[in-house]
Amino acid sequence: MFSGIQEILVLVIIILGILFLPRILNRGGEKPAGQVKPTIVLTGRVRLAIAASVLWPALIAVYLQPWKQEPTPFLYFGIGPVAIAWILYWVLTGFKKS
Repeated sequence: MFSGIQEILVLVIIILGILFLPRILNRGGEKPAGQVKPTIVLTGRVRLAIAASVLWPALIAVYLQPWKQEPTPFLYFGIGPVAIAWILYWVLTGFKKS
């Protein structure tokens, strides 16, 4: 009975060690000279687009129930608009940068 609990505790300790040990050891070190800014900035519009990209296919899936019938309409009306919107965003962002 206790061997199962011990194995779980050992796994938890290993995971915590992997996560927290580098942070504890790096506190005394010097900070890097220049911090790199992230290349992807999540503005309000991008966050809204990501949320809509998750919600739209979920709502269409609830409405069309592709697991009970043909999944093709779900691909056209659920995933298709999301994919087209992100492709257009990707292309337009490429034109803005150059």
